Amino acid sequence: MTLITTIRPTSVFLVSGGAKGITAKCTIKLAQHSPCKFILIGRSELLDKEPDWAKDCFDEPVLKKRIMEYLLSLGEKPIPVNVQKLYNKVISNREIKQTLEAIQQVGGHAEYLSVDVTNGEELKQKLKIVTERTGSINGIIHGAGNLADKLIEKKTEQDFEKVYTAKVKGLENLLSCIKPSELEYLVLFSSVTGFYGNVGQTDYAIANEILNKSAHLVKQRYPECHVVAINWGGWDSGMVTPQLKKEFARRGIEIIPVEVGTQMLVNELHPANRQTAQVVIGSPLIPPPAPLNPELQTYRIRRKLSLAANPFLLDHTIAGKPVLPATCAVSWIVDACEQLYPGYRFFSNTDFKVLKGITFNETLASEYILDLQEVSKTDSQEIIFQAKIWSKTPEGRTNYHFSIAQVRLVQELPTSPTYEPLNLEEDNIITITGKDFYQAKTTSLFPLFHGDSFQELKKVLNISPEKITAECIWSEITDQQQGQFPIGWVNPYSIDLSTHPLWIWMQHFHQEICLPAGQQKYEQYTRVPCNTPFYVSCEIKTKTASSIVADFIVHDVQGKVCSRLLGGKGTIIPTQSLRSN
Repeated sequence: MTLITTIRPTSVFLVSGGAKGITAKCTIKLAQHSPCKFILIGRSELLDKEPDWAKDCFDEPVLKKRIMEYLLSLGEKPIPVNVQKLYNKVISNREIKQTLEAIQQVGGHAEYLSVDVTNGEELKQKLKIVTERTGSINGIIHGAGNLADKLIEKKTEQDFEKVYTAKVKGLENLLSCIKPSELEYLVLFSSVTGFYGNVGQTDYAIANEILNKSAHLVKQRYPECHVVAINWGGWDSGMVTPQLKKEFARRGIEIIPVEVGTQMLVNELHPANRQTAQVVIGSPLIPPPAPLNPELQTYRIRRKLSLAANPFLLDHTIAGKPVLPATCAVSWIVDACEQLYPGYRFFSNTDFKVLKGITFNETLASEYILDLQEVSKTDSQEIIFQAKIWSKTPEGRTNYHFSIAQVRLVQELPTSPTYEPLNLEEDNIITITGKDFYQAKTTSLFPLFHGDSFQELKKVLNISPEKITAECIWSEITDQQQGQFPIGWVNPYSIDLSTHPLWIWMQHFHQEICLPAGQQKYEQYTRVPCNTPFYVSCEIKTKTASSIVADFIVHDVQGKVCSRLLGGKGTIIPTQSLRSN
């Protein structure tokens, strides 16, 4: 018979490592949403009362001074290791009591057992006494774990046992303490290290991947049980020091805010998610870049494209035909370069050209080829590529679709500059706002042809013969809509949106429209925000009867530059060519 896995006030969770650290914070959050019973286990001893020398003392230097005085009074030398040991004992005891109190305050019930999860017999004996009061355990959260980070050649057998047994033997012991038929929840705190791997953590990766596979096995054998192995990334907690945060940021690794992560645990235990046995929450642990091979390489990457695989194209049709946005061609090239060199980040490209473009009609080729040629490499600094996208016609003729003279990857991005001519004052010359820019509701402006995937330009703040400033917001679209052009470091959809102000300027002053033909340079300092307003300052450089050149600076409300598209060239086309769309 299938159990209804809804947490009840009588539910009893056994939580390893649950009295301190992130596991404790997750348990408290769970208790807030589902007050029930928790048995927290850990190796630390819980003191009935603090020593006299520790009472009412919360300042670390003062407390350590008192510990030194206490050791001297016993005739012992206050060596740092002994001082730190007593200090840790007091701090640990306080954290355990705070966790127990926090659970009680939100309506839950919590008890603490001082026991090593790797000691199966002692664990069974102590749990037998507690469950006589709490009732049978029907949920397990396994958060206990150890680290012994070292390069593999320096690891010892003791290092491996310390890391492996806490995770794997610990899980085995926890499961042996309850009847499988009574288990309604099994939550395993795994790590992205087990999913992606990480330098210096071979043992930790092995242990966590065993947890991942164990979750799938338990789910197969007991499908009525809500099982999930959560592959956590790094948390914004005490273990992630400011120095480590800086290194994570340099490597593009995002850390999990405590409030966000704990809520995500609660979300994973919702009945709607009971079929998901493994989930990754956090960024990949991208290793530091490997030393570069000085020899310049060439790469050829083939790709088949289809309209069905890329739903966003229905929001980018010109004269009734879906057309690949030029920004998607750039992101295609950039993503390929970054995947070749993990740890390096795209910063800029120069001399991008739209040659034949790609239209999703009868001219769509059976495959498209991206050729990458390394131009130069400087170890630990930058890599420069040359790129072309081309295809063959059925008759064997070569069509070139897009090209970039230089794609530059760097190990460390420069600091974002500030846009000095910032002007966000509103002149109220263009009164149309939001979706109206994209709908034929007015005769004064030709509507922008872009659909929801590329909207929206919120409003024009000010406009002059030399410049237009606009506020934009790009609402994130689903992975399915993004298709073969997923958002990475470069967001092709919001970059396309950032060029829309030029259309408004063209129509306002010249009653003309243009399509992209190329760009002199593009630089990106940070990600373009999603679901958050950003600003585009578009400066007109030159205008002729057949073309226009402009700079597009994307920035925040203070003028901090996110990206710069310089020398963006557009080819002016007759408006009637788009009227058939």
